[in-house]
Amino acid sequence: MKVLKSFIYFSILTLFILSCKQATGQISETSKTTKPNIVFIFTDDWGWGDLSAHGHPYVKTPNIDRLVHEGTDFQRFTVASGVCSPSRVAVMTGQFPARYNVDGHFAWADNNAKRNMPDWLDYNTTLLPRLLQQSGYATAHFGKWHLSNNMIPDSPTPAKYGYDTYGAFNCSGEQMPYYKDADNAIDFMEASQLQNKPFFINLWVHEPHTPHHVIPKYQHRFPDLDETDNIYASVLSHADDRIGEVLDAIDRLNLTDNTLVVFSSDNGPARATKTVEELRIYLDTATGVGYGTGASKGVTGGRKGYKAALFEGGIGVPFIARWPGKIKAGAIDDASLISAVDLLPTFCEIAGAELPKHYTPDGISQVATLLGETYPIRTKPLFWKIGAHWPASKNAPDHWVSFAVVDQHWKLVANKDLSYVELYDIAADVYEKTDLKDTNISIVENLKNKILAWQKTLPEKPNENLFSSERK
Repeated sequence: MKVLKSFIYFSILTLFILSCKQATGQISETSKTTKPNIVFIFTDDWGWGDLSAHGHPYVKTPNIDRLVHEGTDFQRFTVASGVCSPSRVAVMTGQFPARYNVDGHFAWADNNAKRNMPDWLDYNTTLLPRLLQQSGYATAHFGKWHLSNNMIPDSPTPAKYGYDTYGAFNCSGEQMPYYKDADNAIDFMEASQLQNKPFFINLWVHEPHTPHHVIPKYQHRFPDLDETDNIYASVLSHADDRIGEVLDAIDRLNLTDNTLVVFSSDNGPARATKTVEELRIYLDTATGVGYGTGASKGVTGGRKGYKAALFEGGIGVPFIARWPGKIKAGAIDDASLISAVDLLPTFCEIAGAELPKHYTPDGISQVATLLGETYPIRTKPLFWKIGAHWPASKNAPDHWVSFAVVDQHWKLVANKDLSYVELYDIAADVYEKTDLKDTNISIVENLKNKILAWQKTLPEKPNENLFSSERK
């Protein structure tokens, strides 16, 4: 937050100087930047079906629906994990999070150590915001961080990762109020425009992660729902309103045609493990007091599994992109397989930022796909790794998968030692209803071997430079 305050003071000075120049005719329309702005909205636990545009029975998301109408709804997007932190690592690095020993969410130091994880993401690696920053972009992060945690007080702040400014929670230092994400993003866009700089904003929204923070204004929008459904609908409505404020600001600043806006989620929706869970209130040290998973009513649009699963319900999330005049409006793309590891090379190509020669992304640029020009064939498989229990528990029957691989139209899911697998034609069967392993034995063996070969490329343990002093 200190970085954010300094930036605001600098912006006020910039406003004064540029106002003087504008008054004397020193600024012309042709001097304005032509590089596209990028706003990446990354929600937390927002299910594929948690949009009114995706058919949710009572959730209302008119502002996100506006993006659907004005952009393209890419319905085959998957994130790189079923949980938060590794999913965000993939966005930041363009690589599978297992390459950084991040297979679960960052927590207390002892908990991270037990799971063979570092205590924060290495800020010396190749990072999306830094590449854009080096290419002339003003860069900012507002909202959830969780590439470390507020329980790790000696972890680096987002300022170390290539951001000119930030306001965040689930990080070390001062915690930005979760509801200030849109206000700060709008201030940053205004300041960047005055500085004649293209901007990149990570807008990482809290909702609908627990705790669910309810505001009467939003609860009153859904008077006929029972309490838990009302809570869930109201928090999504609050988030949708804030996203609408950002879209309105882009319009007001006449930046709409030159701004790529992407809406997505870090993983599928959370669900209580019990059929009926008591509605409880608890305190989260990062965001405050709210309701727990008893009010987590997210849906996956029929996809199998929920948050923390490597089935499509856990990793298949909304992905909507709007860029007027370049990305088709009102279109649906249900064929292109896009991954979170594709975002770094994609955003860099759009921004004209060169990838370092020593760096090899696990993703590919999807610019042509976004523009509706072609569907690139993935020559490299996509891999997933997460901690999971085997055999599956009765309360979480779809959460036994530890490894997954997608190669062309095939998806193989496997338990920890690969002794049990299932095979799906994921292009034809996004709901993963028909296990085809018994009739495709050679394909199963081929994909298992690819998982084994990939495992050999992963580090055995994290770098000790990424350990907190609080480790015992």
